[in-house]
Amino acid sequence: MMKVVSLALSKKKGTRKTQVNEVAVIENHGIEGDAHAGPWHRQVSFLAAESIERAKQSGLKVGFGDFAENIATVGIDWPQVPVGTRLRIGSEVEMEITQIGKECPHRCAIYYQAGDCIMPREGIFAKVLKGGKVRVDDAIEVVKE
Repeated sequence: MMKVVSLALSKKKGTRKTQVNEVAVIENHGIEGDAHAGPWHRQVSFLAAESIERAKQSGLKVGFGDFAENIATVGIDWPQVPVGTRLRIGSEVEMEITQIGKECPHRCAIYYQAGDCIMPREGIFAKVLKGGKVRVDDAIEVVKE
């Protein structure tokens, strides 16, 4: 089963995010109160909990939110999800995958704090098609590939 295991946000880009139990997601904007929200293609970021666990097993002292991901999930191999895929999260929110990985022109605070950053390799980005609430444990469903 694909589901949300962590939600996190931050007021500033390039920093670790703080975990919360619920977020308000705004259509064509992103997560309310998050620094990455706005009118662009990377409104929300995803990372697999399995990726975070592998980073821990390699010796990094990291947890949810430490890679600046908004939504950590289980049961999804994000790098294999094609750009353009549409997802429903919980009963209301719909998003479209817009980017797999990212280029980082320079190392951010996360890299120096954690010792590595997996977002450039394994992070996924989406834009919000339909807003609403997202909660930890919400199911994730592919509605269109």
